This record gives sequence, structure tokens and C-alpha cells, in this order.
Amino acid sequence: MTKTLRGAFAALACSTLLASPALAELTGDLKIFLDTSNPAPRATMEKMIADFQEAHPDLNIETTVIDREAYKTQIRNFLTANAPDVANWYAANRMKPFVDAGLFEDVSDLWAEAEIADNLASTKGAMTIDGKQWGVPYTYYQWGVYYRKDIYDDLGLSEPTDWDSFKANCQAIVDSGKACFTIGTKYLWTAGGWFDYLNMRTNGFDFHMALAAGEVSWEDERVKQTFANWRELIDMGAFIDNHQTYSWQEALPFMVQGDAAGYLMGNFAVAPLREAGLTDDQLDFYQFPAINPDVELAEDAPTDTFHIPANATNKEAAREFLRFVVSADVQTEINNGKNLGQLPVNAASMVDDDKFLNEGFKMLSSNSPGGVAQFWDRDAPAEMAKVSMEGFQEFMVKPDNLDRILAKLERARQRIYK
Repeated sequence: MTKTLRGAFAALACSTLLASPALAELTGDLKIFLDTSNPAPRATMEKMIADFQEAHPDLNIETTVIDREAYKTQIRNFLTANAPDVANWYAANRMKPFVDAGLFEDVSDLWAEAEIADNLASTKGAMTIDGKQWGVPYTYYQWGVYYRKDIYDDLGLSEPTDWDSFKANCQAIVDSGKACFTIGTKYLWTAGGWFDYLNMRTNGFDFHMALAAGEVSWEDERVKQTFANWRELIDMGAFIDNHQTYSWQEALPFMVQGDAAGYLMGNFAVAPLREAGLTDDQLDFYQFPAINPDVELAEDAPTDTFHIPANATNKEAAREFLRFVVSADVQTEINNGKNLGQLPVNAASMVDDDKFLNEGFKMLSSNSPGGVAQFWDRDAPAEMAKVSMEGFQEFMVKPDNLDRILAKLERARQRIYK
């Protein structure tokens, strides 16, 4: 399933090149800036670039790797002056400031090509601003409900298919003396995950994105319905006590020890759950079920991306590099367990033989027509994300404060987006 031959990427580059509308001969310099400074991502990217170089011997590729935190502070400067030809970044709202400033190239032409249009469709919304696409994705990972299958089996429960069965399962778990869900909201963002799913399932992806963009009042009745649904779970005791005192890692033992039956979390939680002793026979996964049957299912899948700066000098070669990065076989290779260990975005790619990666890939490739969100603290501006996630945490502890919380968030919306 995974290619290991040294020349694999080079051969793929040649086949990708012949199939693409780009010219066969690429020349000049191609400057690539990366924030993949950790060892495994760095090695993955450098090997991929080296093999692309092998397929294009007349192209002089210069790669610069910058520490991730430093990259965040430097990106606006290097996009403005002496821009590279390719730079990696993140989807959705995280790319919006650079789109609005005219610093990212419109690559809608790439998305009009059948290979990309057909196989990357699930992430098109995350790459779209003002009806145009501004980059391509190269990796993502799923969110969803990881749960103790052995506990479900003991209680005679099956995976929920809608909101009513979701709540019925939860009530049965609570009645057995356990919490439905563990969660640690000490650092706020985990509550953002619950808001994402409840709001997208109640009001749909487009509404959720409009709220993140500041286009909807926090006191809108549709937002209040999201919180009303959330409160149903809070009132039945769905969540562990004192979650505001735990980080997400500190909340894991509740699930490991069987005091909680599930965790709404990203796929990165699987490794520590396995390391803590849970087997794949005990641990399973399901897609967060529908609440409002009139909205399509959308998912949280934080997505890493490549972009062409508007001030790039070799945009032809940059476009060919982006085509290469998102091709099915390259996506298979860079995302395998020996490299990034995440999910390929191309629906025609193959996934390492891992239970949860396979379930996530199937879900994101075929079962999430409603769109792919990036997570609340990526989709909303940083200041709005912070104040709203503080509100989410407070609501989970003191749900009677909802009106005051929403009034505060609405004041923040009017100030921040102004």
C-alpha cells in the first residue's frame, strides 16, 4: 500500500506532468518556504521536494525551513517582500488575511481541472474565499466521537444515527453511573469542538461559516437553538464533572478507566488512548450524528495547505508543484504512518492500514457533503475565538448564564469585526 522505492515520487511527478496542462519543461528558480520544522514533517517534505526536483532537472529548487512559531510572525513580511514561489499555511480563516491583503495567488484554474475538482471536492469550501480558491490542501485529520465499544456492548447500545438515538444512548450511560463524555476545557479549545459540531448539525456549514465571519448575531434564534441542544446534554449530566480544571490529556484517564464512555476529539487522541492500554477491540469511532435532518453533515478536519504568493516569480513551476502535491499517489505517500501519519485529502489516495485512519478517510471523502470546517479557533478570528470559547466553557459550567454570555459575545462581534 505504501511506496518505499527511492524514485517513487520522481516517477509520479513525470506521470502527473504528462497529464497536466502545464508545459513539460520547467526552468528557472523555484523557492519554497516551509514551517514543517519538526523532524518527521521536515523529512517528508524535503524528500517529496527532492523527488519533484529529480523529475525536473532544469528547475533549481531552493527550500527554506523556518521554525513553526517564527514562521507565523514572519509570513506577512516575506509574502510582501522577496516572496517565495510556494509557501505552506492553513485553510479557511487562517488564510483569509493574506487573501484580503492580496498576498496569495488565485489558483481557481487548478480547481477547474478534473483531477483536483473531483478528488479534492471535500475541502474546496475550506480553500474558497469570495468564490475563488487560494491554495491546495495536502493533509488533514478527522474529528468525531471515539468511544468505548465494550461499554456500549455491555449496555446493549449501538452507534447513534440521529440526535434522538444519541441522547438515548447518553441517558443509558448516565443511568449506568458513567459520564457519556470526557472533556477537558481548561484550555478552552475542546469546548470549541463541541460548539462546531452542535452548530453545524443544527444550522449547517454555511451558517457556521457566516457566524465565524461575523455576519450573524450571537443573539440570533438559530444560535440559541444550538445552545438549547447543547443544554440537553449538560442537563442530563453528559459530561464529566470539573472539566474546566483538566487539559484534554488530563481528561483521557476518565475514558481509559471506564468512567466516561466517549470523547469528541481529533484523531490525535488515538495514540495516547492506545498507549494507555485500550485495544482496538475496546475503542471505536463514529461520525457525529445529524441533529437537523435538513442540513448536510459537515466535519471538523483541520487542513494544512500550500499556496502561491501573489508576488511569486515562477508561478508556472509553482502551479506544477501544487498539482504534484495533491496527486493521489503523492498524497498516499506523504501521509502514510512513516511520514505525516495523517489523512490524504485526495479521495483516490490509499490510507495506511489503520482502523481509525480508514474510518476517517471514508467519512471525509464520501460522507461529509456539507463541507469541511477547520475548527473554531481557525475559522474565527483569534480575538473572537478566544472570547467565544471562554463563553462556551462558562456555558458548560453555568448554562443559566446563556443570555449574558451571548450578549457579551455579540458586543465582542460588533467590536472585533468592525
